Amino acid sequence: MTLTTDFGFRDGYVGAMRGILAAATGPSGPLRCVDIAHGIAPQDVRGGAVALRRAAPHFPPGTVHLAVVDPGVGTDRAPLALLAGGHAFVGPDNGLFDWVTGALGGADGAWRIEAHPWLPASPAPTFHGRDIFAPTAAALATGRLLPSAVGPPVTPLALALPAVRALDDGRLIGEVVSIDHFGNLVTNIGRSDLTHLAPPAAWRVEIAGRPVPVADAYGHAPPGHLVALIGSDGWLEIAVRDGHAAERLELDLGARVTVRFDEPPAPPAS
Repeated sequence: MTLTTDFGFRDGYVGAMRGILAAATGPSGPLRCVDIAHGIAPQDVRGGAVALRRAAPHFPPGTVHLAVVDPGVGTDRAPLALLAGGHAFVGPDNGLFDWVTGALGGADGAWRIEAHPWLPASPAPTFHGRDIFAPTAAALATGRLLPSAVGPPVTPLALALPAVRALDDGRLIGEVVSIDHFGNLVTNIGRSDLTHLAPPAAWRVEIAGRPVPVADAYGHAPPGHLVALIGSDGWLEIAVRDGHAAERLELDLGARVTVRFDEPPAPPAS
């Protein structure tokens, strides 16, 4: 199974969850738990969704993914168990699993966690990661529980990306939706938004009104220079070779990104 949180490692919260998981033993012995990320910015559900989308599909079918980025803990948001593409996901129903389940072909079923034998009698309202999600994920991963046995079926919440806008003059307008550990500014403009309009040599990228050269890889830019490229997840991103683009440009989430073309693409057929 995997573990993803915004808890960091300083305060022992991840350790408490790992303690619950360590106590669970299945037919093949103790659970093997792999960390995906714990440095997600606090309460950044979108950042957690990006991390899961980036990593979870590369695990084998049968993996249980336990993820907690949960600013609504203790409220009426649903605790969730979800199946998609042969994987199970356990965590808050706040859109955290929307992008990864889409990458896996969509949800095959989702259930609100209400009652099962491995839940404590009085879970803490402020730490569902330890008291609700970890026991549920452990029971699923060890085969002691089916997702459909945790509670009633629900429709999980979506976490939509901001829409990419196509203007009449052929420009595409997007925005920064994620900033990774290296300071790369990842946008909502996907490879498919661009490649059907023009080849990369024709792209003219601007961020906050500043032009950025386009390349295929970070190393194709001189050290310290800006570069725009399609990252490993298929999204246009702005980087600084051997540097930190977000700090260099003093930009944050929501910064506007524009792509122009040498030859404006034909308007879509009505």
